[in-house]
Amino acid sequence: MKLSFENELKQSYQQLFEQFKHSRETAQPSCGLQEIGTVKSVSAGVAIVDGLPGAGFEELLLFPGNIHGIAFNIDEHEIGVIMLGDYSLLNAGDEVLRTGRVMDVAVGNDLIGRVIDPIGRALDGKGQIFSTQRMPIERPAPAIMARSPVTEPLQTGLKVLDALLPIGRGQRELIMGDRQTGKTSIAIDTILNQKGKDVICVYCAIGQKAASVAKILATLKLHNAFDYTVVMVTEGNDPPGLDYIAPYAATTIGEFFMSSGKDVLIVYDDLTQHARSYRELSLLLRRPPGREAFPGDIFYLHSRLLERSTHLNDENGGGSLTALPIIETEEQNMSAYIPTNLISITDGQIYLSPTLFALGVLPAVDVGKSVSRVGGKAQRAGFRKVSGALKLAYAQFEELESFARFGARLDANSLLTIEHGQRIRACLKQAESRPLPVAAQIVILLTLTNGLFDTISLSSINEAQTAVVAGLASLSPPIVACLEQADSLTDDNKQQVLNMVKTVLQPFMLTDPQLPLKTQPISAGTHE
Repeated sequence: MKLSFENELKQSYQQLFEQFKHSRETAQPSCGLQEIGTVKSVSAGVAIVDGLPGAGFEELLLFPGNIHGIAFNIDEHEIGVIMLGDYSLLNAGDEVLRTGRVMDVAVGNDLIGRVIDPIGRALDGKGQIFSTQRMPIERPAPAIMARSPVTEPLQTGLKVLDALLPIGRGQRELIMGDRQTGKTSIAIDTILNQKGKDVICVYCAIGQKAASVAKILATLKLHNAFDYTVVMVTEGNDPPGLDYIAPYAATTIGEFFMSSGKDVLIVYDDLTQHARSYRELSLLLRRPPGREAFPGDIFYLHSRLLERSTHLNDENGGGSLTALPIIETEEQNMSAYIPTNLISITDGQIYLSPTLFALGVLPAVDVGKSVSRVGGKAQRAGFRKVSGALKLAYAQFEELESFARFGARLDANSLLTIEHGQRIRACLKQAESRPLPVAAQIVILLTLTNGLFDTISLSSINEAQTAVVAGLASLSPPIVACLEQADSLTDDNKQQVLNMVKTVLQPFMLTDPQLPLKTQPISAGTHE
């Protein structure tokens, strides 16, 4: 009895050994030793990790709960990590693993029409995003020899920009101004105007209020802009690490479409929040502070981002990435630290004046302080011809208007200049979310530069513009096609357009146009 029991025991041990041996032989080959670090401390948005001697700069680290972080400070005995998730559940002593890769983001056509966060998680409730391709968020900018000059315009649909401050495909045009002056509205109107123009748009909201983001999403949905738009969102209560990586991740998504030969428009709203988040992270990681407590590499933070926007040559696909970064000024101070950095990086700026905004001159673009250093090269001939002297006439009007506020008596020519300037200002006004097509803009500008609006009262300017645009239907198809392509009109075609305008404007003209126009009181509030 005892012998049989021992035999059964030996057989069972032998079976277990064979199973163990088989499992060892069929198992996957070992990948070697794995480094495991330890969390020393966790604070607002950053963690200090001990161990991981082989971790590299900007390597992605994995924390408990599937939370990721970026190795940012590589010190001799510890690593400073930027957290990308909910770090409130982490504790000192938790294990940290290396992933062996840098931060990347999903790219592809599946992202069009979706709202995501910088990690690639869907925020629109339409289900998970499946993409087979991922690209690192930090990528070197295209080489100089891979770029082409900016030669194609990017129409914004706004008369004041397309005529006076044109933007080209591949340009970086800064939008700046105080709070609540319409910066985001200009960017959103530009996105709406790309409908049907084969341009992919990427809107990146950095640390914005949920209510503001919801309003923007509703506007895009109302105008069917999601058919060609990707929206990336970080809200105010998200970790600062997400704010930091958001514009880089959005740019990578835009670069994917650019490398496919498409034209891309990307909006960063706004880089003030981005700089503040980076300052917060740098101070928490005890990096040396500089001017206004920003770290010393704050210029490199934005320059390496915006240098990725360009127009590629035909050998590299011929795509383009146009950037509209938004920056917030304080008390109209354009010479502050971050605004001057971005002015020196970008190819021009659109400055929005709170004074014009308060007067109802919308969009509140201060033409005197705004400039486009590249777009003029890409502006179509039709726009150049009708808006050539417009900026000078507007500048003369603003100077005379300021001078007249002191009660000076002006001669007849000066009064006529002010009358003409008032109509320029009235014509450059435009309602939000109503971008104008190219043909409508050119015919309005042609009417304005030829002085045909000067015999119409300011209160009737809007109705007169609507009538002029409606009159396009009476023109011959070749002339309309020429206007839509913004080509230069022949003298005969131009005269036909002006004859149509004179006929349309006849009901709006003053009763006695032979008399000198009666000027309104000159004040800061002289507008429609």
